[in-house]
Amino acid sequence: MALEGFAQHLVKNKLITQDQVLDADSLARQNKISLPEAIFARGYIDEIDVTKSLAEYHRMEFVDLNEVEIPESVIELMPETVARENAVIPMAETGTGGLKVLMSDPNDVDTIENLRFILNRDVSVAIAPKSMIILAINNSYGQMEGESADSILQEFTDTAIDFTETVDDGDEMNKDEVDESSSAIVRLVQLMVAEAVQVRASDIHVEPFEDRVRIRYRIDGVLHERDTLPKRQLGAIISRIKILAKIDIAERRREQDGRIKVSVGEKELDLRVSIIPTNNGQSAVLRLLDKDNIKIGVRQLGFSEANYKTFMELTKRPNGIILVTGPTGSGKTTTLYAALNSLNRPDRKIITAEDPVEYYLPGINQVEVKHKIGLDFARIIRSMLRQAPNVILVGEMRDKETASMGIQASLTGHLVFSTLHTNDAPTAITRLTEIGVPGYLVASSVVAILAQRLVRTVCKKCGAPHTPPEHVILDAGLTMEDVKDATFRKGKGCNACQRSGFRGRLGIYELLIIDAKVRQMIFDETPTNEVRKYAISKGMSTLYMDGLKKVMAGVTTFDEVFRVAKRTEQDG
Repeated sequence: MALEGFAQHLVKNKLITQDQVLDADSLARQNKISLPEAIFARGYIDEIDVTKSLAEYHRMEFVDLNEVEIPESVIELMPETVARENAVIPMAETGTGGLKVLMSDPNDVDTIENLRFILNRDVSVAIAPKSMIILAINNSYGQMEGESADSILQEFTDTAIDFTETVDDGDEMNKDEVDESSSAIVRLVQLMVAEAVQVRASDIHVEPFEDRVRIRYRIDGVLHERDTLPKRQLGAIISRIKILAKIDIAERRREQDGRIKVSVGEKELDLRVSIIPTNNGQSAVLRLLDKDNIKIGVRQLGFSEANYKTFMELTKRPNGIILVTGPTGSGKTTTLYAALNSLNRPDRKIITAEDPVEYYLPGINQVEVKHKIGLDFARIIRSMLRQAPNVILVGEMRDKETASMGIQASLTGHLVFSTLHTNDAPTAITRLTEIGVPGYLVASSVVAILAQRLVRTVCKKCGAPHTPPEHVILDAGLTMEDVKDATFRKGKGCNACQRSGFRGRLGIYELLIIDAKVRQMIFDETPTNEVRKYAISKGMSTLYMDGLKKVMAGVTTFDEVFRVAKRTEQDG
């Protein structure tokens, strides 16, 4: 059978193990999906590598849609409905009046025959990842089908229906509870979520002010204002969100949290809802948790080759603590999940303690912190040690008890991953001692500290060679000699990147290895800047320098690095 042959091809090329094939095959049969989709879903190989191998096995052409621009004249040869229903997109006309199309499954003979019949042309096939094809369809035929976002928002804004009455203290009060089934409200909230998915937003912010309600999306870490609605519609929107999240709509004085499961097209999303009272009414933030975000492999995170090899070696250790540090929204969870996915094999038991569980990982035991019943990090860690795990993830070392339990776990033969909120890698040592962990325990348990930030990457579609002004290069701490071989790039702005010039994000990293010398420094309570100075002398690249390397490689820009990382006295 062809798929069995494909599985053998993957094993032969050492892209996957026999056990992983069996596990993915079981998932494919259970969910009635193809083996390549199951392998990608399990995270054993990323989508691009699976698709490349599939094309190689079938001796077909693989196309990276990030590097190809399809002319509008070709797009017009296939109706939008045909492209969307079959998840295919035309790529080029062939010399004999035929059409080359991109699809993700070379075994889908029925679709190929249907296309030949519908288009009345000879159809040849090349292979591309399904997610790239869907994105290309959205970009080529337009982001939204049917009514435009602007028309619905305008229609909703113009309506004279007043859903709530406002009393003097600013609280929303209802004579009759808001009619949440109102088609306008339902359509508006659905539209907000659908549009946020289309533009790759990570959050939707509904913010009340004295005379208006502001809707903003966070795209690639930066907030963009989408629309302004009349203040009278705030109560109806918040009530609709609360009903979907199964939150008490009568409570308006306290903070509230909930979750919503939604399907947008073929995507299944979890929305984490946070509602807080402000002086102008209730404010809501919906965090979009897309499972595709955590299928990324460690290789795709943005590590330099040296940091990638070192980090992968660290994950193979039998014991010790690996700390990932950075502010909220710096990608710590994605890095940790990518590491866990690389370790997630049938012969390993992995348990996590998280507050809250953001993404559900198949094959991993995840425990959610519940403070109301006393189920905190320390208690979970104490219990999970009785489950004989090989790998433990502690969501955050936020107090002495949690940190001490994590350290004890590492000292008794477990590999422990955790996070801290610090500005860089060396200050994580100070942070642990500040919360009460003795220096000798830090020195004997922590094996590495990874600090990270996220920078937006230059759009691949509209990015073009760019020469920064000399004063910008010098202000960054570089010389003209340093940049003589650099490839600077800047995005002009296009439909694919919403005219921003950036699309997607990558990490910049600072990896501090705790060697014998650093351990002695921890014992001696050496100042942080001395630890950093020593680490740099041993080859550590600071956040700032790692960012500048990505600027000189044309991946991002100076402004992006300046936005998230500061230059230290050791960066020279």
